[in-house]
Amino acid sequence: MNAEIIAVGSELLLGQIVNSNAQFISEQLAEMGVDVYYHTSVGDNPYRLQYAIEVAKKRADLLIFTGGLGPTKDDLTKETIAKALGTTLSIDKEALVSIQSYFQKTNREMTPNNEKQALILTGAQVLKNENGMAPGMLLKKDAKAYMLLPGPPSEMRPMFHKHGKQAILNLMKKKESIYSRVLRFFGIGEAQLETELEDLIDKQTNPTIAPLAGEGEVTLRLTAKHESREIAMALLDSVEAEILNTVGEYFYGYNQDSLVDVGVNLLKERGLTLSCAESLTGGLFQAQLTSIPGASEILNGGVVCYQDEVKKKILSVKDYTLEQYSSVSGQCARELAENVRELFSSEIGISFTGVAGPDSLHGQPPGTVWIGLSMEGETTKAFRLNLAGGRNGNRMRTTKYGWHYLLKELS
Repeated sequence: MNAEIIAVGSELLLGQIVNSNAQFISEQLAEMGVDVYYHTSVGDNPYRLQYAIEVAKKRADLLIFTGGLGPTKDDLTKETIAKALGTTLSIDKEALVSIQSYFQKTNREMTPNNEKQALILTGAQVLKNENGMAPGMLLKKDAKAYMLLPGPPSEMRPMFHKHGKQAILNLMKKKESIYSRVLRFFGIGEAQLETELEDLIDKQTNPTIAPLAGEGEVTLRLTAKHESREIAMALLDSVEAEILNTVGEYFYGYNQDSLVDVGVNLLKERGLTLSCAESLTGGLFQAQLTSIPGASEILNGGVVCYQDEVKKKILSVKDYTLEQYSSVSGQCARELAENVRELFSSEIGISFTGVAGPDSLHGQPPGTVWIGLSMEGETTKAFRLNLAGGRNGNRMRTTKYGWHYLLKELS
């Protein structure tokens, strides 16, 4: 079964509210094994809504509508669907009693237009609204199914959980579930990742592979569908192994993991301490680190060494290094990393120096970055980056590369 979600309401198109209903319903349908191929938003206009219905009927088995079930004149969802399907509306007596009871309990006058909320598509299965007035409904007609849900999330979500989900399951001949896993990569672009995995992506069936670019990162969403959770997990494991065999050097975590989360957890597991010397990042790396609970176990200390005098006086960078190579150099990055590690008695020292922008520095263009990494008992390394972007974007990407190189060295 595949579905289309049609959200009705001009307020959506005006940007006054976010269509969170579509996100919620899509998540729920995915768990049930129902594919969602389209989201449609349409204003409170019967002609445009009828056109949206005609289009959706051609490409979906299940049409789910949210909104437009209220008492006002612009609430035209039921009327428009009835016209499009050549059916009628009738009063649901139980819903009408519930609406009347609400007004009696609240000691408010019930205006005649409120009776409109008790209308349902004739012959439809009623989905009780226990958090509002207008009931939902499900109608099967001509091999298609039409589900109507209220617009307010406080009414729609509990209705879907309690009544809508089971009504959809009852429609399904084969009950499969969808299982997803997100793989996270850093240090490789979306285009390159797709090129490396082109053969796998071209032959994908079940599971499917969907690349998605983030802020300096790339993710792959793997999605498997099966009646058995165990078999679905095995399918995901198999395709994951093939992917990591090809681009595993860029992989760092799953689902909601971040480079900082993974780095902090790995350092804690190894019982390693870290100290930082930050020039262009201005303490950003340490701020990210200390946002994670348990950072005190691994961070010994750090220095924001924005000026060359601080690099010399606090972190003992040689005059010769700054005069011969400048602060924007691998030599400076290595000395900063080594000296901050010794200063704070850590197993690891990391440094960041370079040109965030927008102006050049020491003849180096914006985006020129050096990251130093000193690990006890090993040769100190320096990594050069040539970033393209704005000042703050360069600083943020620099810290991510710091975690990236640290994770690679530790693994």
